[in-house]
Amino acid sequence: MVEATPPSIPHRRARWIDPQTRHEIAPGELMARMAAQQVVLLGETHDIAEIHRWQLQVLTCLHLLRPRMVVGFEMFPRRVQPVLDAWVAQELTTEEFIERSEWAKVWGFDPAIYLPLFYFCRQQSVPMRALNCTRSLVTRVGQLGWEAIPVEERDSVTPSAPATQAYRDYLLGLMAGVTARDASFAAPERFDRFVRAQQVWDRSFACAVADCLEGQPDDPLVVGIIGRGHLEYGHGTPYQLRDLGLNRIGILLPTDNDSHDVNALSGLADGLFRLAYPEPPADRRPVTPRASA
Repeated sequence: MVEATPPSIPHRRARWIDPQTRHEIAPGELMARMAAQQVVLLGETHDIAEIHRWQLQVLTCLHLLRPRMVVGFEMFPRRVQPVLDAWVAQELTTEEFIERSEWAKVWGFDPAIYLPLFYFCRQQSVPMRALNCTRSLVTRVGQLGWEAIPVEERDSVTPSAPATQAYRDYLLGLMAGVTARDASFAAPERFDRFVRAQQVWDRSFACAVADCLEGQPDDPLVVGIIGRGHLEYGHGTPYQLRDLGLNRIGILLPTDNDSHDVNALSGLADGLFRLAYPEPPADRRPVTPRASA
């Protein structure tokens, strides 16, 4: 018996699709909807320059609608927040900013593909916020669990809400290539460690985003620049944000697919934009281990 091909819908380049309705949506309508949120999360694949250009375009649109904005970046650990403040205040050169933010140590991808986002924040006096935690916290929680980590060593990150089965299934699917090479990765204990580690990043980003909104009388729009694996289907960081009491959350993702499996679209995001890829990915091998997956 021949299995039926899943139904698919086309996706024209330079168009937004609403994954819930599976129809194209006008950019102005979608941006207005996103500007009414507390948080908008822009997913990325870290080494694709065109995705960072897309993020800049979305930032520009949202800033026109909500000038009171804060942009949070997965790329920076909290300890370098003073450097981000100094950059936006025009106290550092580009070279000084890259060096003092420990870019090569904590991230390692070519900074040139991210710099337009950083220049935007400085040009528009938009505060930048570091969303990440220390790598050692991720490793220790993955190995030992939250209970083994003293509160003062948690880098201002609170314990994550338990992972749903749907999120665990999603993560296992993401790691299909790894499990194909090493079946032991899917063993319950080892996979549990991976899920705990992933959730440290999810929770770190969520806690830092929530901190941007706490006690702010003028209600800024917080935009998060975060790897898409932490955002898709409302898992990861959106789930942790809801656990922290934030429910007005928008998720926008890019794609280069010219069609989509209808069954895979439901719940994926609030908007999906079809990109053009004019050049190959940047170097996929960071200079040193980066701060997150």
